[in-house]
Amino acid sequence: MATQGKPEQLRLGFLTAIEVPDKGFSGGLLVTNHYGRPLEFQCTTPVKPNSTQEILYGSSLQPFLLGELIGGTLIDKSSVKPQLILTDRIEILELRNHIDVPVVMVDGPEDRAAETSMKLGRQTIRFHSAHTTDSAAVTTDAQQIPADADLREPFLRVREALQETLKNGGLR
Repeated sequence: MATQGKPEQLRLGFLTAIEVPDKGFSGGLLVTNHYGRPLEFQCTTPVKPNSTQEILYGSSLQPFLLGELIGGTLIDKSSVKPQLILTDRIEILELRNHIDVPVVMVDGPEDRAAETSMKLGRQTIRFHSAHTTDSAAVTTDAQQIPADADLREPFLRVREALQETLKNGGLR
């Protein structure tokens, strides 16, 4: 969407999760502009599956928990919607199966033959194997991201913000 002839500025969502001992996983979403400046931050309270869920979900538990449940909740809660979601956890790629926004792994594993990858900033991003056509949409928006952008650094900010929020009792 253009405003007065200017293209809309790209909004990036940096989505990750941390494990909270004895409480489960807490997720955080930092939405930034294309220069990495924060626009919005959302986080979840820790989510811990029970023993029955662990048995029933098996190996699909973490992709469900981190991608669909935590990731989906954070995207729904966000008032500033990202146009590209980046993650550093492979389980969060599952989110792409539930939303219409590309979700990519920053510096993800290279041994997945079906995945498409591309250079973005200083990193390589990898697309969900079922959504390799996302690369066309991302290629257009990628022009707004500086070539020297460190796309790993915002994940450190998200994890630190989650730990700070947990420490201050903001998440119970």
